[in-house]
Amino acid sequence: MSRVLILTAGYGEGHNSAARALKSAFDEMPCVTAELIDVFALRAPQLNNLSRTAYIRTINHAPKVWSTFYRWLDRSPNAPLLLRTLASHTRLLAKIIAEKKPDALVSTYPVYAWMIARLRAQGLVHCPLFTVVTDAITINSLWYRQPSDGWFVTDHDSAAFLRQAGVPADRVTVSGFPVALNFADRTAALQPPEPVSPAAPRRILYIINSNRSRALETVRALLQHPEWHLTITAGRDTQLKLELEAMARQSSASTEILGWTNRIPELLMTHHIVISKAGGATTQESVNALCPMLVNQIVPGQEEGNYELLRRNEAGALAETPPAIIETLQRAFMHDARLWQKWRNNLRHLARPAAARDIASSVLEHTSLMGGVSRRLVSTK
Repeated sequence: MSRVLILTAGYGEGHNSAARALKSAFDEMPCVTAELIDVFALRAPQLNNLSRTAYIRTINHAPKVWSTFYRWLDRSPNAPLLLRTLASHTRLLAKIIAEKKPDALVSTYPVYAWMIARLRAQGLVHCPLFTVVTDAITINSLWYRQPSDGWFVTDHDSAAFLRQAGVPADRVTVSGFPVALNFADRTAALQPPEPVSPAAPRRILYIINSNRSRALETVRALLQHPEWHLTITAGRDTQLKLELEAMARQSSASTEILGWTNRIPELLMTHHIVISKAGGATTQESVNALCPMLVNQIVPGQEEGNYELLRRNEAGALAETPPAIIETLQRAFMHDARLWQKWRNNLRHLARPAAARDIASSVLEHTSLMGGVSRRLVSTK
């Protein structure tokens, strides 16, 4: 029986989303047990909740402040000093590893590599560590300034970035982002109707993330187009959901208003276009659903690379205001949806819906070849 610990954190949905997908992939395999570990939540639950709330508020309401801090983490030689405040978290991780005795560690959050490096220096960790990078193209150096037995990245440009930064080429694998397994297992029913005629409904998914006033303005503009079928998710904001439902009742547009939902993969696979901020999980899920994205917000730092991935591959567009969103949607569906077809075809080259299974197989193969003992790590500092 092989045991794998998947290390994650709740600072951004991408880390947890990738970790859950990896656990599902490992759980499919015979003679493997996989467990999710969030040391930050385990060590100080209240502090973790407060810091997560502060993180979300900062990126939504003070993006320039977050951008400055993010770039400091990336570039400053003093950034590792901040991680020394996590000594108690590191001790807890050492205790968990000693109790669980894993054959491999898989991290979807960059700070864990720093913790593991300290524990290795103390002779407390011997199993291999694999890093699943949830950012794309513009990758913060926290992801690669400490050693790992392997890095899994979303695309070839991200792999080139790591190699240029000094990561050994044989340690970098282009796997794709580990999305939920139902993207790989999608059935014929989970497809949007091809918009090849005016009679075919254009299905538009709008995932509201922040900025209530801008969201209401955008919905107001979308409802002026009854030829489109709209699905709008309001998250956990109950009052916003009620306001959206009232607006929809006054419109002739076909509209479905949802609150928090776990149906995002299904919705992405059955809609033509998604409007959303360029979060890591949402961007990668839209790629693997073959659902082009209109990016209406980019958090400076980690989300810049997500949009850049779409831009370089001509697989979506940036539309940050309601008028720009409407104009881009109209352009996408003109001439028998020629632009939309182009975006979707380009997404096929990026999509790797079986990434979670591929990563799990690679980790187990590597661990088996090593006999469960970590080979000598090469620092990439």
